[in-house]
Amino acid sequence: MPVYTYRGVNRAGSSVAGERAAASKAELAALLKREQINVSKLSEKGKEFAIPTFGSGVDSKELAIFTRQFSVMIDAGLPLVQCLEILAGQQENKTFQKILNGVRASVEGGATLSASMKQYDKVFDALYYNMVEAGETGGILDTILQRLSTYIEKNVKLKRAVKSALIYPVAVITIAGLVITLLLWKVVPIFVTLFNGLAVELPLPTRIVIAVSNFIGSIYGGLVLVMAIGVIVALKFWYGTPQGRTILDGVLLKLPLVGILLRKIAVARFTRTLGTLISSGVPILEGLDITARTSGNAVIEKAILQTRKAVEAGRSLVDPLKETDVFPGMVTQMIGVGEQTGAMDAMLQKIADFYEDEVDAAVKDLLTALEPIMIVFLGGVVGGVVISMYLPLFSLINKLAGH
Repeated sequence: MPVYTYRGVNRAGSSVAGERAAASKAELAALLKREQINVSKLSEKGKEFAIPTFGSGVDSKELAIFTRQFSVMIDAGLPLVQCLEILAGQQENKTFQKILNGVRASVEGGATLSASMKQYDKVFDALYYNMVEAGETGGILDTILQRLSTYIEKNVKLKRAVKSALIYPVAVITIAGLVITLLLWKVVPIFVTLFNGLAVELPLPTRIVIAVSNFIGSIYGGLVLVMAIGVIVALKFWYGTPQGRTILDGVLLKLPLVGILLRKIAVARFTRTLGTLISSGVPILEGLDITARTSGNAVIEKAILQTRKAVEAGRSLVDPLKETDVFPGMVTQMIGVGEQTGAMDAMLQKIADFYEDEVDAAVKDLLTALEPIMIVFLGGVVGGVVISMYLPLFSLINKLAGH
């Protein structure tokens, strides 16, 4: 029997790790779930350093389209296996086609749809197959699939908003870095040769630029670049550890402008996910467990798990949420109203709608604020380098004109 190493978070919110023997990875994952351990990493011992696979090969947009089409077919009364066969046949993504054929074969073999999808948890995550299971149990699979497709579409929109907020500043900083490096590495040395031939006295800004150019052109410049890449790689690996993820996610939430945006995104994702699960008949404790795992931020995840523990002990949902100091007062107040009126799922969806609009507005405000800052930064740095190189020539022209 193979031995697996695992890492995760227990019901108390503490990090746990260990080794267990099991017939399969799926069996161990189910066992750990029964022990209320949220697994973040699970691999067979001796194969921990296998070549990683990047992503599932199926993006969220493709999954949303599939789910929407699937719900329409189920609602029209088509048999489950026929739906999967048709959708797999028209799927252009070969990876997704192979997965759908695998799900169809499993269903034909007598397995439930949720159990069949669970085998491909990189595509159909815990939220997806748990909601499908609730739909199968309640006989409302078409309704559940409609809710799922709406949820995924909203999530795609949210991700698109985040990407649009990041693309512009990253692109400008990258272009600025390349232009400045090119100027210092190739253009400035030409001016240095000219200045040496003219034997002119160099002003302080020119000497500073030349010193930076010499540094970049020397071996030390290459070492700094290697060190910078090393730091980025080290941070990425550290972020893969529970402690590193918690610290870095906490820092990100406290950043000016960006931190506010990330918090709004986290609130929108939390309320949308939990509201969708509750409205689909998933129990509140299991809903909180799934929501924590799909939160995308270690600080938010810990807060949700603490809330889950308090709810499991018999407390209401709103008070533990307030105690975490993670969620805004308006959110906890509206959730409290939802608890009292028995309309928790509808209230969570309204909060999600509000915060998704807030994210859109925050992204626009952030881009509006960043655009002039980036232009001034790029123009100032590039213009400063160019002017500092021309200052000695201006001095030389003035001397010649004086003679």
